[in-house]
This record gives sequence, structure tokens and C-alpha cells, in this order.
Amino acid sequence: MAAGPREPGWRPAAGARFFCTVGRGLEPFLMQEVRARLEATQIEYISGKVFFTTSSDLNVLKTLKSAERLFLLIKKQFPFNVSSVSKGKMFSEMQTLINDDPESWLNAISIWKSLLELDAEKEKLSQQDTNTLKRKLGENDTIIAKKLKTEQMQATQEIGECPLEKQIEETLEQGNFLPKRETFEEEFQNGIAKAVDTHNQNGLTFRVSCRCSGTITKTFTAQEVGRIMGIALMKQFGWKADLRNPNLEIFIHLNDMYSVVGIPVFRVPLASRAYIKTAGLRSTIAWAMASVAEIKAPSGSD
Repeated sequence: MAAGPREPGWRPAAGARFFCTVGRGLEPFLMQEVRARLEATQIEYISGKVFFTTSSDLNVLKTLKSAERLFLLIKKQFPFNVSSVSKGKMFSEMQTLINDDPESWLNAISIWKSLLELDAEKEKLSQQDTNTLKRKLGENDTIIAKKLKTEQMQATQEIGECPLEKQIEETLEQGNFLPKRETFEEEFQNGIAKAVDTHNQNGLTFRVSCRCSGTITKTFTAQEVGRIMGIALMKQFGWKADLRNPNLEIFIHLNDMYSVVGIPVFRVPLASRAYIKTAGLRSTIAWAMASVAEIKAPSGSD
């Protein structure tokens, strides 16, 4: 069940199938963006969602500006007919999303883990480089501080202890010259670290997030669908349900046009922006407006 370690630079051979949720009316912008940024193929859309295939890694996928959330696609099929069947039979039909093709689920989980493991490995290498740079900067700061202290002591031998000397000593005792910075990337990395760690466990923990719209809501609630799908997953794969802090989240959307199942790639929506401190115009809409106005980002920016 668990995905084995991948070699650096690993990518799905033929690309993985993803979909993004998007504000209605923004589908053309997202289709254009995934084609340009991700070199995506097999692009199609339905209202509120854009489907595509790409071999891009997570660092590139994070750069999407017009998408709300990103999912790894497990299944997409025609809607269930709820008009002429009993509730029990409908539940059985819903479980076919899992039971009819378990291999597609295992393949999706394998790709999901491999993407996160590769991203975690890149983050680890980047952190090592950052730590090396911090260590060098810290050594330079220590040398400068000691030199400054020596010069100050020589200049103040006759007039007693200088207040600046105490400040330098306190700084040296603290031994920390670089302030810590909490970045938006930590939100992504927390989710990645938790998911990558699952290959050391006997089984995944999961929860099902279900959304129902259209005529199906007259027969079922999202909670009922989520419960029946969760039971099917436990029986089929032996996973354990954890509603509070799961390793894996399964997203299901059922309506009158389609049935879609996917895995959220990031716990934080792509539409979140670290640099936006107060609520205003939605980031995806702002990006679309700037795109229409042909406002170009400065050289070297996203």
C-alpha cells in the first residue's frame, strides 16, 4: 500500500491527472494559465472545475494564481440516477466508485505520496543550504562583534566600563544573530511532512469531505454519502477513519452533471496569499483582472 522511495527528479511517466476548483466565469483564465505555466495537456472544464494532465512538481503547481484549490483526480464519471431507485441501491452504486476499480485508488495514492516525498526532499536540501548560509553569517557576525568588543575595551580602559560593551556581551551570550521568519510555506510543509510520514505506518488515516448539489440532495445528505463512502474505504483498503487530523482527505462532489473524486494536494488553498494582510478583492479575481489589463509582473517575479 505504501509508496516506496523515489529517485530525485521523479515524475509520473505520462503525467498525473489533476483538477482545480475555480470561481465560475474564471475557467478560461485557469485553462490558459495551466497551459502556459504547467505545459498541461488534455485540458477540459465543467462549471467551477478545470481538469488537466501535467508532469509538473509541487513547486510549479503552487504558482497557479487563478485556481482556488488543487486536487489529484481519482475518478470522474457520469452522475448517479436517483429518480427511480431505492436509497439502499443508491448507496451500493455509490460504493462502486471505490469497489469497481481499486487499482485507480492505489495508483492515485502512490502518485500523491511520491509528489509529496519529492517536494519534502527538495525542501530538506534547501533547508540545509539555508542553515549553511546562516552558520557562515553567524560566524562572521561573531568575529565582527568580538573585534568591536576588543576595540571598545581598548578605547575605554581609562574611563571604565562602557555600556556598549555590556550590550555586545549580551549579544554574544545569546548566540543568535539572525531573526526567525515564519513564512506562508510552513502551512504547505506541515501538511507535506505529515503525509510523507505515512509510508512508515501500517495504514493511512483518512476522512471524507463530501459535497452534494442538485436533485441528489433531495434523497441524501452530504453526511450520509460521506459515511457510506468512508465505510467502503475501510473495508476495501483497511484504512482508519480520523475526522480531526487525518493523513489523507478524500474529496467527493456529486451533482446532476458529474461525480468527481479527488485528493486535495495542499491543505492550504492556492487562493491564499501570504502578502495579503486584510480582506479585500478575492485574489483569483484580482489576478484575472490584471491578466485582462495585460499588467506584466516585474522581471524575476512570479
